[in-house]
Amino acid sequence: MLLARMFDALIVTGRLTLIDADGRRWEFGDGDTPPASPETHPPAPHPVVRLHDRALHWKLALNPGLYAGEAYMDGTLTLDRGGIHDLIALVLRNAGRGGYGRWDALRDRIRPLLRWLHQINPAARSQRNVAHHYDLSEQLYALFLDPDLQYSCAYFTEPGLSLEEAQAAKKRHIAAKLLLRPGQRVLDIGCGWGGLALHLARTADLEVTGVTLSREQLAVARRRAEEAGLSDRVRFELADYRQLKGRFDRIVSVGMFEHVGLPHYGTFFHTARRLLSEDGVMLLHAIGRLEGPGSTSPWLRRYIFPGGYSPALSEVLPAIERSGLYLTDMEILRLHYAETLRHWRERFLANRERAARLYDERFCRMWEFYLAGCEGAFRYQGHMVWQAQLARRVDAVPLTRDYVQRTEAATTRAAGLAA
Repeated sequence: MLLARMFDALIVTGRLTLIDADGRRWEFGDGDTPPASPETHPPAPHPVVRLHDRALHWKLALNPGLYAGEAYMDGTLTLDRGGIHDLIALVLRNAGRGGYGRWDALRDRIRPLLRWLHQINPAARSQRNVAHHYDLSEQLYALFLDPDLQYSCAYFTEPGLSLEEAQAAKKRHIAAKLLLRPGQRVLDIGCGWGGLALHLARTADLEVTGVTLSREQLAVARRRAEEAGLSDRVRFELADYRQLKGRFDRIVSVGMFEHVGLPHYGTFFHTARRLLSEDGVMLLHAIGRLEGPGSTSPWLRRYIFPGGYSPALSEVLPAIERSGLYLTDMEILRLHYAETLRHWRERFLANRERAARLYDERFCRMWEFYLAGCEGAFRYQGHMVWQAQLARRVDAVPLTRDYVQRTEAATTRAAGLAA
């Protein structure tokens, strides 16, 4: 059995039990249980996987990156013990960054040839891609995000922070790096549901323009600005970054760059430079890869983020250099997104019945697979988050990072006094 050979080579530590579509039982691994730690949390049970379709015997062997997720969504792959998170963690912990075997290694050689085609995102396609994911119901996202609807990596400044505390810390961290001053004009590219733009407006007396390609997010962001009494200083527009005019003192973009597409990096950074004032500062927060260029999971690309890609810094930095922008600071956030996704996954599972009423069981299985798979990618497969601070002038920011910590501390104290 081809599938059995793949799992026998792949599962070295831990234990996986597979019951195939003919009822045969297969055991893989050494049975060792990984120790609990702050990074891995309590050890998972040994998953017992049951297949209900004989076609999966060859499909999973030939392309597990696509067919495992589809089979779980369709109910042709179920678990008799453990959950899909336990299975994904076991597989990715063993695979590391090396893929799932011989066939996967071959596909990895082919995928870079196709990824340019997958990531060609002109304005019309970008809007369709964004609508696919972000025009889902606000009620869905409210089931697992924090109340501010922050849909990007939180910042865990110390162990044990709640999701709300870590997301607040992320906003403070970004605001500090932007060196905000009263009267500035700020642009938020990919503003989501408006939480960061509203936070920045409260932090300093400034004007914020947020742009998104999601009509659903736009409606929510405008409503929130009105409710907060900030619609005179914070406005949201449905616009592609390539269409924007004018100059801004500060530009921020969080969780949007993954949707730009590799062929458009030059356009993105040249546009940012054109929009940024001479002494302006930009903060770009995005997902990346620790070990060189790769390709987006075929399942993730088809069902969750069409046109999406998390780049290696070796693919981003040349585009920054060619744009004429200076890279004034770079910070790598390791495992912060794994912890963020753990919180999201646990909250989604706690509200799964409500999600099923909004959509259906197949959607819930898809979303659970998405959250668990992404968490595994950040824990075991070299994904991370990077924050790049950019400027048109080399002297636009202080010479050391001390101002970031000082500003964050002052903002935290002010928030405590206000509370």
